[in-house]
Amino acid sequence: MTGPPQRPGDRPSSSPGRREGPGPRTTAQTPAHGAAKPLSPALDTTFKVGLVLKGLDGILEVAGGILLLVLSPHAIQHLARVLTAHELSEDPHDLIARYLLHTTAHLSHGTTLFGAIYLLSHGIAKIVLVALVLRDKLWAYPWLIALLLAFIAYQLYRITAVHFSAGLTALTVFDAFLVWLTWREYRAKRAHQHRARATLGTPAGHRPARPQPGRRTGG
Repeated sequence: MTGPPQRPGDRPSSSPGRREGPGPRTTAQTPAHGAAKPLSPALDTTFKVGLVLKGLDGILEVAGGILLLVLSPHAIQHLARVLTAHELSEDPHDLIARYLLHTTAHLSHGTTLFGAIYLLSHGIAKIVLVALVLRDKLWAYPWLIALLLAFIAYQLYRITAVHFSAGLTALTVFDAFLVWLTWREYRAKRAHQHRARATLGTPAGHRPARPQPGRRTGG
């Protein structure tokens, strides 16, 4: 016995005794409340510019460390006098030039060696970590954050306990801002990676059915 004729626009009714199974399971997951969001285009650009500046700072530190290893303290003092001669001729009270001369006047082989090791280690660490983060190596993000936090701690010590410096304070604020951007980017990329793995992976507890040995199928 057939049912009433269907009119155009009616949905086909399911046959009696037949249960409709669930539709295709979608693997895309809605981000949970409070989940990490990617940086906005402006913040992402700021993050990358900050990383490039840190990388350039590392390159300058490596160059300074190499100079300290190659040049003797006397040669460094002579170079400082040559570089500051023109500036001091125009302004004998120039703070930067006088500070540079004062610093280089008390150099010794021990201090130049310590300065070279300090600059080379910090510069190489910055260059390597910045390059890895720019290449989206997720494991490098926490290491970069730890390195920047160590710099911030040392700079705060210099500002509060040794001598206040407006330039060092600005650098500390910049480093703190870069730490925040790095942490935000790290959380967003980690959440994206987890979602991608969940999308490509097999649902938990699901195993494909295996044919039992010795059992023949078919009529």
